Amino acid sequence: MNILVANLGSTSFKYRLYRMPEAVELARGSIERIGSAESRSMVSIGEYRNEVVAGVPDHAAAVRQCLTQLTDTDHGCLAKADEVAAIGFKAVHGGRISGVQRIDEALLESMAEMNDVAPAHNPPYIAAMRQLSRQLPEIPLVAAFETGFHQTIPRANATYAIPQDWDRDLNIRRFGFHGASHRYIAQRVAEKFTRNDLRIISCHLGGSSSLTAIRNGQSVATSMGASPQSGILQNNRVGDFDPFVLPLIIRHTGLTLEQVLETLASGGGLLGISGKSGDVRDLEEAAAAGSSESQLALDTFVADIRKYLGWMLVELGGTDVIVFTGGIGENSAAVRWAVCRDLAELGIALDETKNRDAVGEAFIDNDQSHTKVLVMPTNEEIVVASQVFAVLKENYTKNGDTN
Repeated sequence: MNILVANLGSTSFKYRLYRMPEAVELARGSIERIGSAESRSMVSIGEYRNEVVAGVPDHAAAVRQCLTQLTDTDHGCLAKADEVAAIGFKAVHGGRISGVQRIDEALLESMAEMNDVAPAHNPPYIAAMRQLSRQLPEIPLVAAFETGFHQTIPRANATYAIPQDWDRDLNIRRFGFHGASHRYIAQRVAEKFTRNDLRIISCHLGGSSSLTAIRNGQSVATSMGASPQSGILQNNRVGDFDPFVLPLIIRHTGLTLEQVLETLASGGGLLGISGKSGDVRDLEEAAAAGSSESQLALDTFVADIRKYLGWMLVELGGTDVIVFTGGIGENSAAVRWAVCRDLAELGIALDETKNRDAVGEAFIDNDQSHTKVLVMPTNEEIVVASQVFAVLKENYTKNGDTN
């Protein structure tokens, strides 16, 4: 069974095609600048690579172009488009609906209820899903929500100190995100250590970042809350922020609430502190050249990570494994070193050389460390493909098809 995994942006469509259940990647590609006459389409199938610049008007056309590439007579990996059993979406926030679900109008309406808390993610996903449902009715669409992995979090770790009718009627609680990444880390670490009873702290550090405490393969605490703007500061999102400051900002700047929220969601985080960039690579370079603002941004980022790391060490009663993943977690030795500094008394100590030279999956702890510390590339797409495959297999079995 072939599953196409889609990662959507407002003007982009990235995909990977997997043959399941073997989990073999058959192809990957992306289409950028959708809606522009200069849309850029890239595809990789085996050793074949191709890039085309041509107008792609919308996401449905992008999917059709993707299917054309996959079924190309000379270089494609499929004989015909209907060999794609489903399109799986790494969806962000379904509100009252979570887990892995077939996409229908009720699900899209539930997602729309959360547009205010996931403004950068939900609206483009909803628009594309609705469009694809209309224009490609022959292909089942399945959403695997980022919140799904965190449904095992105990109520005390998911509840805000708000009137309970807000919690009950408006569904305001700590949902958690990056679920596919944290789920992959939990599964891969269990496989690597041949144990399912581990206490893991998964540090997904990238353009957006979150930490998750995992016990026996299940999420028990996470840094992100009701929205992807919360928790650790992000590249351009504020992270945790006192809401009682909002009236002060509005009164002194003349901005509307909507404008302030937009600034916090796109001009905050590393970009807001540094005034230069939200990219850690840029900030490390600028800090090395003497920029105090860039150094402050990096220091605040590390302080946020350590704050949540401390909470999770207490929640788990210690930890067996700490994993660094995501673009920053995998590539910034300086951030990893700063996060783990002076923690030897807690049983966490890095080897400077291993940390500096880490590539791919690599242990970076030293011989005195009681905790294993790993750099581990994540694979969110294979998690989504596996979840979609399980849903389709269950549906086929219920309908009497056991193949």
